[in-house]
Amino acid sequence: MNGLIARETGARLLLRMEDIDFARCRPEFEAAIVEDLEWLGLSWEQPVRRQAEHFPVYAEALERLENMGVVYPCFCSRGDIMTDVAYKKDWPRDPDGTPLYPGICRHLSRGGRAQRLAHGEKASYRLDMERALATVSERVTWTEFRDGSTGREELAVPAVWGDAVLARKDIATSYHIAVVVDDAFQGVTDVVRGEDLFMATSLHRLLQVLLGLPAPFYHHHRLLRDATGQKLSKSSRAQPLRAFRQDGWSAQDVVAKIGLPVAAMGNALTPAGRVTRP
Repeated sequence: MNGLIARETGARLLLRMEDIDFARCRPEFEAAIVEDLEWLGLSWEQPVRRQAEHFPVYAEALERLENMGVVYPCFCSRGDIMTDVAYKKDWPRDPDGTPLYPGICRHLSRGGRAQRLAHGEKASYRLDMERALATVSERVTWTEFRDGSTGREELAVPAVWGDAVLARKDIATSYHIAVVVDDAFQGVTDVVRGEDLFMATSLHRLLQVLLGLPAPFYHHHRLLRDATGQKLSKSSRAQPLRAFRQDGWSAQDVVAKIGLPVAAMGNALTPAGRVTRP
């Protein structure tokens, strides 16, 4: 899909390695991604940006938000949160199904937070959603493209995420911070990604507004699903692209099976002003 849209709009195609989770991201996985995409006939602008090389940039963005008073350290474990909400009937959940953070650490005093951090207690950092929404003066929206060219404005409702984690205890950032910072740095004008990230766009747009970053256009495409409607993924033991190659499928066969025109094949990198990324 990204290659096809890049070709049709004359955009530059970017590949980004979102490898901030060292436990799950390995060189062999990156090599497999590149091999599969090249086999499909795609090429992209170099160099490839690797998020693991830019933690200081994400830390700077987080510090800006903290100085605005919309981020706070959270010392809770997942167990602490589950225990707190266990007896609260019909406690709300975010779009991913995770119980919203109940605010245990939101109202800790500045001194109390500083003391716990000074004693070496590890903390994640959460967005204070209520304060963040009170800080922005503009209407938080984005432009969503559907069916190729139809654009419409979507109203962002970031409050559905509650006090989202912007930096984990074990990783000094999060997907949410890293992706909005990188999109701005790389001049991304069009974000093309799966519909499973549609709701996350509201949170990303809020962060862009808070940080004064430009708003890309968005296109959330349909996902590949099995006969039961479940999203194909490694966790569901879906057959990887490499297996189709080993079974003798051609790249054209795979593209046609997905339901895209074969025009999606080929070099999608062109010197133009628009920049698309997955």
